[in-house]
Amino acid sequence: MIIVENLRKNLPEQPGAGAEADAGQKHSGNWSGLGACPFLLRCGPCTSVCEMKKYMMKHSLFLALIWCAALVLCASCVIRHVRGTNGNLGVWLTDGLAAGLLAYAVWHEPIHRFCSHGVGRVLAILFGCGMTLFVCLLAFVAVSGYSDQPRGEKKAVIVLGAGLRGERITSLLKCRLDAAYAYWMDHPETLLVVTGGQGPGETVPEGQAMKQYLVERGVPAEQILAECASTSTEENFAFSRPLLAERGISAGDPVVLATNAFHCYRAGKYAAMAGFTDVDKLPASINASAVLPCYFREVFAVLYYWVFKSSASGWIHGMVGRLQIK
Repeated sequence: MIIVENLRKNLPEQPGAGAEADAGQKHSGNWSGLGACPFLLRCGPCTSVCEMKKYMMKHSLFLALIWCAALVLCASCVIRHVRGTNGNLGVWLTDGLAAGLLAYAVWHEPIHRFCSHGVGRVLAILFGCGMTLFVCLLAFVAVSGYSDQPRGEKKAVIVLGAGLRGERITSLLKCRLDAAYAYWMDHPETLLVVTGGQGPGETVPEGQAMKQYLVERGVPAEQILAECASTSTEENFAFSRPLLAERGISAGDPVVLATNAFHCYRAGKYAAMAGFTDVDKLPASINASAVLPCYFREVFAVLYYWVFKSSASGWIHGMVGRLQIK
């Protein structure tokens, strides 16, 4: 291994073969199974043996954790694809992470050798910087969703769509609807707006299925407005505004947006773009199996928003639907 080889180069030569043999006899019981006898014969002092043992233990533990993470992620990806999950950027990134961890677990030694010098070292530094930025953005997405939570009475709750399977509510969308329903139970005078058009693989518009779900839970149909034409988060708000105006609610009146926590930051920005000036956020929960795909995807969706501001502009606009950054 690279670290072992580097240590060998930097260690001083011991004064004579006899000393090496004595040291070998003295500590032979401690070297078994380490696979590094030539290195240990050069080390001489017992402290070097202890350091070697500590390194090997840490390395084995780290590699075991990598194997566990890779196998768990691979199993999760297989289950997700067997269930027929629609491909999107978050799913592809999660698949890539699983493949990357598995490749590292199998070929970690040649990877270390390649990254120890030259072009490999430069690529390793760039990769490290990119991962640091990605983790920082991931933390931002995770934390920002819990700011500006609703306080007091609001005129309406705008529930953002999250896809259907045929006409069935997905688990992600169910979490959003359940959060809105719980808020309505505490504030029964609040108007509910469900938003979402009909996308690929959907047999009815999302707004229609969402309204039916809430009616079945006991919400009066007259308290639910269904917006069934939007195809993005930006359009969710733009198309909801005239529906609210018909019920006497202006863009300046206090409203709540209901979506999953990872989506709250960008949803709030698009609400402001649509003219809403008093918006609180109601963060919904999320199933454990959807955490990585959704949060990974949202990192790039936030970057997309920062660069292009609108989901209807930018060179990547044609891929927005296919990548499901919405």
